[in-house]
Amino acid sequence: MDITTVILFIGIAIAISFVAAYFIFKYKKPNQAEENKTISNSPATQQLQLQAYERLALLADRIAIPNLISRLNQEGLGAKELQVILTQNIKSEFEYNISQQIYVSADTWKALKNLKDQNILLINQLGNVLPQTATGTDLSKLLLEYLMNDRKGSLQELVSEVISFEAKKLL
Repeated sequence: MDITTVILFIGIAIAISFVAAYFIFKYKKPNQAEENKTISNSPATQQLQLQAYERLALLADRIAIPNLISRLNQEGLGAKELQVILTQNIKSEFEYNISQQIYVSADTWKALKNLKDQNILLINQLGNVLPQTATGTDLSKLLLEYLMNDRKGSLQELVSEVISFEAKKLL
C-alpha cells in the first residue's frame, strides 16, 4: 500500500470512530427529554411504530456493505461500475423507506442516515483509491478487507442495536 492509501484508511477510521463513539455515548445514557415525551400510546399507533422499526431494521441490514456486495456484485463489472451500483442501491433503499421517519425517534432516524452516509463515503473513498482498470471483485475485496480489519468501520451493528432498543421500549 502506498502512503496515500494508508492516510486515507486512517482518516476514514478516525471519522468512523468518532461517529461510533457518539452513538455509543448517546445510547448508554437514557435521554430524559425523550422519555418524558408523550406520544399517543394507542394500539394502532404502537403497531405503526413497531412496523416502522421492523422496516428500518431490514433497511439497516440491506444497506450493510457485505450484504450489498453479496446481492449486487456481478461477474465482469468494473470497480467504477460496481461503485455506482452500490451507492445507487443504498440511496434507493433509503429513499424507499424515508416515510418511516415519522414513526421513529429522531435519534433512530439520524443513526440510519449516518449509516447510509458512512457506507456511501466508504464505497466512494475506497473505490477512488483503485486504478481505473480495477474490477468489481477488486473493489469488493477491498471493502470487505477494510470492514474485517476495522470492526468500527461498520455502523450497521450499532444502528441495528439502536433500532432494537427503541422498538423494545414500545413493547
